[in-house]
Order: sequence, then structure tokens, then C-alpha cells
Amino acid sequence: MAGTVDEYLAALPADVRVRLQDVRRVVHEVVPDVGETISYAMPTFTLDDQPLLHVAAWKQHIGVYPLPVLDPELDAAVAPYRGTKDTLKLPHAKPLPCELVAEVVRVLVDRRRTGE
Repeated sequence: MAGTVDEYLAALPADVRVRLQDVRRVVHEVVPDVGETISYAMPTFTLDDQPLLHVAAWKQHIGVYPLPVLDPELDAAVAPYRGTKDTLKLPHAKPLPCELVAEVVRVLVDRRRTGE
């Protein structure tokens, strides 16, 4: 089991590693002071030492957890990628929707900072 996000990434196939590194880059662009750890055996991004977002590489997709309640417009944009009620499922067979991931991260950060 990986002890760091870098170790987790190193264990992935190259094409999946690149995609997850892109997700990681987006998270860091949106939240420059975000922390990283491994929690529940997956990369976890933290804000103020509390989990903000988990990501995991699967055979067919990258999972992003949790998916918060979204406004109707963003919810409609997320709909094709919704795996379950609270999972963003990013299939490897499709281009990575970086701006969509960024919007979801912004919502998570806003909710954390406003205490929602």
C-alpha cells in the first residue's frame, strides 16, 4: 500500500498516472495551500488538516469523492460523469474535464470556508 501520493502515482500505469497527475495539478491550481496524504488507501487532498477530496484510479476511470450538492447548472454539467450520488467518475476513454473538476473543487472549498 502506498504511503504517499507520489508512491500511489508511481504504482499506476503510465497513461492513468498522467491523468491522475492532471487531476492533482487542477486541485493545486484551485487550492494552492492544499495538503496531501493517503487516506482510505487513496490520495486525499486536505484543507486546514481536514480531508477535502479523495481521488482513486480504477481500471476504467478515476473516481473523485465526495461530490457535493451542486447548483442546477453545474449539476447538469456533472451529470454525464456522475457515478453515484456523491462520486465523480472520469472515464479513461474520455478527455479529462479539467475545468469541471476545478469547478467541483471550488464548490468544496467554498462550502468548507463558509461552514456548509
